[in-house]
Amino acid sequence: MSVKFKYNGTLWIEIEGEPVFGPGRVELLERIQQTGSIRQAAIQMGMSYRQAWQMVEHMNSHLSHPVVISQRGGKGGGNAEVTQKGMDAIKQFKAFHLRFHQLLAEQSKDISL
Repeated sequence: MSVKFKYNGTLWIEIEGEPVFGPGRVELLERIQQTGSIRQAAIQMGMSYRQAWQMVEHMNSHLSHPVVISQRGGKGGGNAEVTQKGMDAIKQFKAFHLRFHQLLAEQSKDISL
């Protein structure tokens, strides 16, 4: 009987052992950019607004530049925008994430346990 093994893993960026940026946060940023709203992005991802806001605040406070700027609601409602630094971080993370998974796939060809 032949069993096919495969390496698997999740990639994220840590600062002092604390996760700051990963696939879920990239998705959140992309949805914020698409909708212009942290609340709408949270709804689309099935998470609370509070959780999404905390993730944004955590990234903004731990990375070298804010990744989202937002204005509170008012007469016309609030809005949120992913900064250029945030867009650059998404691009860099996605490129590295792709290379990471390519490496896992390549190395999985040689597993013999």
